[in-house]
Amino acid sequence: MPEAILALVVVLVLLFAGRAWLRNRAEQKLQEVEKGDSAGGAGTAEASRAPVSEFHVVGNEARVSFDVPLDDEDDEVLNEILLDEAMEVLRQKKHSLPIGDVHEVVVFAGRGQPREVARSKLPSPGVLPPPPPVSLLHLGNVTHDPFAKDAGAQPAATYETKADVPADELRPIGQELKIPKGLERGLRAAGVDIGTATGPEIVVGLMKLFGYLIEASPEPGVFNAVKDGETTLVVTEGYQPGEHPEVDEGRIRGFAGRFSMSGANRGLFVSDKYAPFMIYDLERNEPRLRFLTRERLQEFIDSMAMG
Repeated sequence: MPEAILALVVVLVLLFAGRAWLRNRAEQKLQEVEKGDSAGGAGTAEASRAPVSEFHVVGNEARVSFDVPLDDEDDEVLNEILLDEAMEVLRQKKHSLPIGDVHEVVVFAGRGQPREVARSKLPSPGVLPPPPPVSLLHLGNVTHDPFAKDAGAQPAATYETKADVPADELRPIGQELKIPKGLERGLRAAGVDIGTATGPEIVVGLMKLFGYLIEASPEPGVFNAVKDGETTLVVTEGYQPGEHPEVDEGRIRGFAGRFSMSGANRGLFVSDKYAPFMIYDLERNEPRLRFLTRERLQEFIDSMAMG
């Protein structure tokens, strides 16, 4: 009996200690965001920049390469977005590198063998054009934030889970989703390859494009997404060939329990798999929880109504 009491005490101590740790991490992150906002919003900008693979000044050219996936055919709009991003890279570099002799910016993109996608002369050597009034890599400028607390998180009556999941192996979800061109460009510019992407990769990419700062945790697939002073606990689960294509109910209960002790404002579970029916009751009883599983991802993307 004393051993059982001692074990119970240890479990309770660990639970309270874990909860305190998660809350402290959330408070620290919020303080960092507030400092970033007071310094000119640098924190938000960092979350929505195209990933740079190389930067060189060769003669009178500043050459910027982006690690973003490209189609075989040129996309003029995406090229313009990357040109704007290259100008921002050069704007940051000018604080530590002399650019007085730079006459032209040349943009490369792609994986494997990057190709030139755009170039532009500067107004005069070393002088950069003003930044665009609206960043096309912050989707909040062109459509509503689907992750916000007032975005209608509760699914509609047609937003159902699957009664029977398929027996066959699941294809990469990016090959099944119909993603509007505007969203696709944004995701590509953020480094997400739609053809091979998982559901969590697409959702995390979208969160960054809507201005969320992502803080990873020691546990893979678990992180906090911070925006406007609020924290969303995000738990993700991928799919490997041969696995059962439905999320295990224990995993769902574990997510709900983690959220209850996290101190986060909202909780989001994302998976390439199908969801069990129990998530409907969970969302109804706890409106701060939301599930984006395989059968829901298309409707979620459609809800953004981007062309």
